[in-house]
Amino acid sequence: MAIPNGGPLERLRLTLAAQFEFLARHPEIVALLGQGTRSGGGAAFAPAINRLVVLLAEGQGLGQVRDDLDPHLAAAQALILMVGYLSMEAVIATSARPLGADEPSLRARWREAAVDLVVAGVSAS
Repeated sequence: MAIPNGGPLERLRLTLAAQFEFLARHPEIVALLGQGTRSGGGAAFAPAINRLVVLLAEGQGLGQVRDDLDPHLAAAQALILMVGYLSMEAVIATSARPLGADEPSLRARWREAAVDLVVAGVSAS
């Protein structure tokens, strides 16, 4: 995955969206991560977490990301949000009529909302 241009928060936004798309195209990785075992999922998860940690720490250094935030914890939470959705997409779509009514665009809506939620949650402003 190429490193996007821009400030840390913009690069975080682009990286999260790209990671979501990558995971959506590779359900076998989502399944591996969803198993939650240290031996299988940890190695697959580490590069994605590390990329986010670097962006979050850079943002902290520039005052753009909250300084009370643990970059490792926030990175893991962001990825779990993606893996959780992709693991349970069918359940989420059928859990509420408004979600299932627009099922063809639900994945894109979820990705956008999840990225917005993470970026707003870590932003210092």
